[in-house]
Amino acid sequence: MLDQITPLILTFDEEANIGRTLAQLDWAKDVVVVDSHSTDRTVDIVRGFPNVRFFQREMDSLAEQSNFGLQQVRTPWVLLLDADYYVPRDFVDEVRELAPPPNVRAYLSGFEYAVNGRRLRASLYPARVVLLRREHATVWQDGHAHRVLVDGDVARLKSKLVHDDRKTFARFLDRQKKYMRQEAEKLRHADPRSLTRSGRVRRLVFVAPLAVLVHTLFVKGVILDGLPGLRYAWERFVAELILSRELLRRRPAA
Repeated sequence: MLDQITPLILTFDEEANIGRTLAQLDWAKDVVVVDSHSTDRTVDIVRGFPNVRFFQREMDSLAEQSNFGLQQVRTPWVLLLDADYYVPRDFVDEVRELAPPPNVRAYLSGFEYAVNGRRLRASLYPARVVLLRREHATVWQDGHAHRVLVDGDVARLKSKLVHDDRKTFARFLDRQKKYMRQEAEKLRHADPRSLTRSGRVRRLVFVAPLAVLVHTLFVKGVILDGLPGLRYAWERFVAELILSRELLRRRPAA
């Protein structure tokens, strides 16, 4: 199965992560990287891996970047990764043995969340479609996130990927300011009946940051993970606070 899969990664200023991620993909004969004109050492690092085909494209949306990348893939299957994903050996072993039936067009994976390499006992990071048949999937933009639309059934993998972003807190803030502007637009225009429970809580503005902080620390239990758990909870609190500010700032006048 591994010979039928091409990992696809989007990058922008990912020097803190991309070398570690690509090093885990030595099993792949071909890796496609689509870069949004990075200004750090990302390009130099990527070009040091002989199994990578490298493309640059101006960023319009994560979805369109992903769809462009899908067009460059030559294999039937694509492993859709972020630059800060770590691909463990047990994940590779499971994928190697897959024999997908014709009706299964994609696989969903759960995630472990890591802070500077330390894996947390839990997180708020959702499962995502990561392995997909190229000709039966497309990517669309949903707020700040990009989602995969699959023409067929989706199965679930037992093993998990690891999210381990090593960029600075300043970069985290910069990303969240952009992401939460997009998320605020989505929430403001969404039909309330279509929102998940978390989406409805987010529309309550300043309720959400405190709810997320309590849920992450005590329900998910990351307070037991020491400083890495506290940092994760703090980052989630800050992200929700930024979203609350955006919802207030852009709320139409009565």
